[in-house]
Amino acid sequence: MSEETDSQPRPPLQRGRALLSGAGDALTRNRIRVALVLVLLLSAGVIVAGATSDGLSTASAEAAPDAPPADNITVITESGRAGTLIAYDTDGSVLHYKDERTKYFDVDEVENTSATVEYTATDTIHTSGPYCDSPPCARNVIERANLTTGETEVIVERYNHQETAGEWHDHVRVNETHVLIADILYDRVYMLNTETGIIEWEWDAQADFDPAESGGSFMTDWTHLNDVSLLDDGRIMASLRNHDRVVFIDPKTGVQEDWTLGEENNYDILYEQHNPDYIPESEGGPAVVVADSENNRIKEFQRVDGEWEQSWEWADSQIQWPRDADRLPNGNTLITDTHGNRVMEVDQNGDIVWEVGSTLPYEAERIGTGPESEGGESAERLGLESRTPSDSSGDESGSSVSFDPLTGIGHFLEDLLPHRIVNGIYFAMPVWFGAPQFAAAGAGLLVGLGWLGAELRWQLRDAGVRFRLPVYRED
Repeated sequence: MSEETDSQPRPPLQRGRALLSGAGDALTRNRIRVALVLVLLLSAGVIVAGATSDGLSTASAEAAPDAPPADNITVITESGRAGTLIAYDTDGSVLHYKDERTKYFDVDEVENTSATVEYTATDTIHTSGPYCDSPPCARNVIERANLTTGETEVIVERYNHQETAGEWHDHVRVNETHVLIADILYDRVYMLNTETGIIEWEWDAQADFDPAESGGSFMTDWTHLNDVSLLDDGRIMASLRNHDRVVFIDPKTGVQEDWTLGEENNYDILYEQHNPDYIPESEGGPAVVVADSENNRIKEFQRVDGEWEQSWEWADSQIQWPRDADRLPNGNTLITDTHGNRVMEVDQNGDIVWEVGSTLPYEAERIGTGPESEGGESAERLGLESRTPSDSSGDESGSSVSFDPLTGIGHFLEDLLPHRIVNGIYFAMPVWFGAPQFAAAGAGLLVGLGWLGAELRWQLRDAGVRFRLPVYRED
């Protein structure tokens, strides 16, 4: 080949091949290494900045953020890495704070009281003892607390042999002596007499579903039965998260199949939902408003001619794994956005009119609306219009003024990956781990893997081992 030909610049494909194969000298390789180190340092810097920033915290009553004023007390439970129950007074200040339990779940006001709530909570037992031979185990309780005096009473206490999928996420107060319990570990709903401790009625999911053909792993987390409601007509509504279904149970005959909302693995309807609330016919139903968690949506379904039809949905660009939605008597909707780290009230126009930060909230209750926020009307009767992220993109705080590239990349990665994987990552990460940290961690992982592959290729090349790309150009 002539000297003139050698001096001509290589085509882009050849230059890329040369870079990947390390055909250049040691100086070229070191320059590449320096560039990769800089990218990794920048990624680490973003993550460290998030970890050290003075961000949202509910680690103590003093650290918990204030809320905007509201027309009554708002109670929020958290069941993430730190369990808390926080009650906000009408002026937005912290009225009551609890963190004695590992996790707090369902909370309801006690009828005929002004500031007393009853809730389910779980303690994780990490050491071997008389109640736990093989840790971790779970101690589930139903407690009643007066938010003004701080007085707390344990109503029910039970131990489970495993903590994973062994918590009670919900209970319903039936009367002064009986409660309905959603038992995840044993995949059942049962009626417990709190005076005698005797189970007086039980529905076992195996009565209507085959463990071999439905749900999750039967030995670890089959139904993940996370919610139960007692309807005025005596039926029971239950949420089978791992079956993507909300079922209606006749206490005498079992599941009413023609009333079932959702279908397993049909994620266009529901995808591992939480906390459905039933709206009766007297309020414009039958309807169900539910947190469609893995789809990152709040949805409502209306009963029409014996079928469920979606009548409303709400989402913005921040919402991530919501786990509760209550229709309030004023027509607004109280939403618990777990990985969005907030609880908010959305008005009938779909605008956020009340919002407070919370670290991995599970459920929220507005006192004065009755257990499970009774009295709210259906979306169909109210004429609510659905809102999606594209509808609200210009209305969110700061979104129309500035743009954070890392946040944008983080949201792009969230959309690229399956929601269940994204939500699992956020659940495992600290609360400060947001979209920018997601983007930085993704970039660091890709660069690290690319660097490892390049070093391996360079070592093989130096040893005389050659590889050819599947597509190459012949000169």
